[in-house]
Parts: sequence; C-alpha cells; structure tokens
Amino acid sequence: MSAALPSLLAWLAVLLLGRAARPADACSCSPVHPQQAFCNADLVIRAKAVSGKEVDSGNDVYGNPIKRIQYEIKQIKMFKGPDKDIELIYTAPSSAMCGVSLDTGGKKEYLIAGKSEGNGKMHITLCDFIIPWDSLSATQKKSLNQRYQMGCECKISRCPSIPCFVSSSDECLWTDWVTEKNINGRQAKHYACIKRSDGSCAWYRGVAPPKQEFLDIEDP
Repeated sequence: MSAALPSLLAWLAVLLLGRAARPADACSCSPVHPQQAFCNADLVIRAKAVSGKEVDSGNDVYGNPIKRIQYEIKQIKMFKGPDKDIELIYTAPSSAMCGVSLDTGGKKEYLIAGKSEGNGKMHITLCDFIIPWDSLSATQKKSLNQRYQMGCECKISRCPSIPCFVSSSDECLWTDWVTEKNINGRQAKHYACIKRSDGSCAWYRGVAPPKQEFLDIEDP
C-alpha cells in the first residue's frame, strides 16, 4: 500500500496540473453585435488572403521566439482606417491562442475587423469580427459604409435573459440570444443602433438612410 502511494500522488498531481492548464489553452470571447465590432476596431476591410506562413515576431520576456501567422492579402475596400492599403495581417498560430485561419489562394473574400500595427499591417483574433463576405446580409453590407459609424456613440447591451431593461436613453438592447438562441440573429443581421436627433438611441432597420423607421427599444 505504501509503495503505491507515491505513484498515486504523482498521478493526482498531473491530473490537477492538467485541469489548471485548461483555461489557458482556450480562446474565450464575449459576443458583440457587428456594429460594436466595427466601432471597437481600428481597421475594417474587405479583403482576400493570397498566402500565409508562420513567422517570428520578436521574443517573449524569457527570450523565446514569438510565432505568428502572416497573411499576405489583397485589399478590396477600406471601410474604416487610414488611406493606406493593408498588405499584411498577423494572427496567433492556433485557435487556442485566438488565432484566425483564413483561406488562402485569393478566391474567398472576407470582412475583416482588427487592430492596426501601422505601415500597412494589422492584427486579428477570433474575438474580432471576421466573416466571409457572402455571409453578410444586405443591411450589414450597407451599414459598413456609414450607418455603423453613425451609431458608435450608442451603447449596445446584450440581454442575457428576460426580462432585461435599458439603463440609459443612449442604449439599445441586443436580444438575439434570448429570442433566437443565436448571436447572429435578426438584430445582428438587419439592425443598427442609431442616435436620434434628441440624443437617444434606437434600433433602425433598412438599407436606405435612416429617417423615421426606428424600432422601439422596448420591442426589438
């Protein structure tokens, strides 16, 4: 019995270390409405990935090389950002580290939102809004040109359960999860939260410039 004790303790130690390491091995992101993703990003572009390769990006505090995936891209349109085209996109080497996998070959178009690294470079993660261009609704495509930017002063709050309420007049409740059990639901695909002339915010649906077709905050 005593001879088996050290082996048992060693096995338990490995098990506990494995469980403790699990959270660090996963990428966790809070859901955001496409408008929030647009407003939070430095850059929003439509682009194709031409090629991808693993590169060294300096060293960590221990002197170990930092690996990243570098995508060479062809930018089709800039929706948010500087006049200079983006030529290179960087991301972590695995999904566990929030790295993004893009199809290369220059055929598949993406909407890509991310952080600027300057000099025609940007960095993206799984927490950014990255989606095949053909998967966007007509309203989402139109909203990229102006409407999302018009609502960047508004606050979009995700409703986790019913009932939920706005805390201020400049807030829109995002209820896709509780009504459809899907964060890519009706409000994500077809609505933008726009500031009105009185300073309040409300959901607006449509592909024409906002006029009077606002959705009541109480009835999303």
